[in-house]
Amino acid sequence: MLAYFWVAVGGALGSVGRFWLSGIIAGRYGETFPWGTLLVNLSGSFAIGFIATLTSPDGRWLAPVGLRQFLIYGVLGGYTTFSSFSWQTLELAQNGEYWRAGGNVLGSVALCLVAVWLGHLLAAAVTSMKGA
Repeated sequence: MLAYFWVAVGGALGSVGRFWLSGIIAGRYGETFPWGTLLVNLSGSFAIGFIATLTSPDGRWLAPVGLRQFLIYGVLGGYTTFSSFSWQTLELAQNGEYWRAGGNVLGSVALCLVAVWLGHLLAAAVTSMKGA
């Protein structure tokens, strides 16, 4: 139960970090392109690759499981789930599971785009029914 608490605390910190950084980038460069989101996804993917490798059993600094959960699932999971997607895809590729890695990339991008579109359509339909 304590692990869930620390993942939740880390998630809150990561979410606030994402909101803060995205806001700064949007304020500086505008919102015509989602530069803030791109920067968050890039920095989160870099951070999870660095931290997960550095603190793994084969890494240079073996961190306690609770600290890894706090940082990887909590802070970075709250900061960006794209980092988890990137890490899991890299692990598949490193294990020689290239088809699964490619399938994860294509499936995640394509299916998530379809899902967001369907969610948008459903919300638009519900919104238009409001006046009926």
